[in-house]
Amino acid sequence: MARHNLTGSWGEALAADYLAANGYAIADRNWRSGHYEIDIVAYKGNRIIFVEVKTRSSDNDDPLEAVDRNKAMRLIRAAVAYVDAFKIDHDMQFDIIAVNGTPGQYKIEHISDAFVSPLRTY
Repeated sequence: MARHNLTGSWGEALAADYLAANGYAIADRNWRSGHYEIDIVAYKGNRIIFVEVKTRSSDNDDPLEAVDRNKAMRLIRAAVAYVDAFKIDHDMQFDIIAVNGTPGQYKIEHISDAFVSPLRTY
């Protein structure tokens, strides 16, 4: 596996552990529908939360910069496919988790409700 894939997998595992430790129930990881992927699907309260995880090993790179409008729209489309596939009737929320660092020395930043889906994408 390529180094960037290992870094991404490590970050996603760390993010899932972080969410679970903070009261989220993890439903799925790396769920795919066609060309769309959701890193983590979780539940908390009456919400289903779709989480995009971005991991960078260098302090010089801001993982949050990788979540642009296009990436957000892809996550929204994937979330709609997920909700349709499993007939889920919960309020949807979109979160971003940024992991920066390496094992042993890292920082996690969780942006809850990071963006709202425009209605016309449904």
